[in-house]
Amino acid sequence: MSQAADQTPGIGHIRSPLLRSVYNKMREDEKQKNNPHDNWYTVDLSKVPEEICAKFLQFNQDEETSQFLNQCYEKSDWLFTQLGHSFCKSVLGWFMSSTSINGLLKRGSMFVFSKDQLRQMLHIAPDWKGNGLLDLGAGDGMVTDIMAKFYNVVDTTEMSPTMVWRLKEKGFNVIPVDTWDNGAVTYDLIGCLNLLDRCDKPMKILQSIHRLLTPTGRAIVAVVLPFEPYVEFNSTDHKPTESLIIKGKTFEEQAASFITDVFQPLGFIVEHFTRLPYLCEGDLNQSFFVLNDAVFVLKLKDNG
Repeated sequence: MSQAADQTPGIGHIRSPLLRSVYNKMREDEKQKNNPHDNWYTVDLSKVPEEICAKFLQFNQDEETSQFLNQCYEKSDWLFTQLGHSFCKSVLGWFMSSTSINGLLKRGSMFVFSKDQLRQMLHIAPDWKGNGLLDLGAGDGMVTDIMAKFYNVVDTTEMSPTMVWRLKEKGFNVIPVDTWDNGAVTYDLIGCLNLLDRCDKPMKILQSIHRLLTPTGRAIVAVVLPFEPYVEFNSTDHKPTESLIIKGKTFEEQAASFITDVFQPLGFIVEHFTRLPYLCEGDLNQSFFVLNDAVFVLKLKDNG
């Protein structure tokens, strides 16, 4: 028996690549289900400037996050559905973006924070209500749903036509991407979640967010670190025409650079920052995907 078979009992007898993949996923799922995933939330504050340390919020895997993971495990086990998704993605990938394919197939939903985590970041009560929310690049609206519970009016933007369809199905108002920042409406909360590394002009978006916030408003900006820009729509080389210069290589260094080199010069005060897992529903081979998100709560500098 080979060394690999010794380390993974039984797998050496599985000749089918499909069954081997399913078997490996089942074993990995069992490990993940018993893991509190503390590493998803950990920041080494000894590597962060002292004035920034005080802004850090420590979170952990709460009940709502666990529920999302359980849904990922369940959906990944739908063998024929996953096989169908895989086939459709291989065909549609020739002329559609990954985001649009996911929207069409109703797959790949994201999770960034729970309702309780959002409440802690914004210091709001369970029954608190604000006026206006704008969620930029809202995708299928799953994360928008969490924020929308606390706001009376909800606007969204989205580049993917199929995701626009999904947002309208949920009843969200979708503003055209070329008019959202015309200044006609201001908002109490603007969400910019995992968009800065996928858009062509991240500085312009941040400047528009600053202009559209109410005086007491907040923005929640999430970025995957390490920061690696990749423009999905309307780009031939997938490189942004407007770059953010982020210093450092580690999570801590890049998070600090976003605060001091991006947000503060644009007139924002960083009220809080934290580290959260950016979770996405998986496929036949992996129940979920996870990236490291730095999440920042911003307010206008004029607020003091």
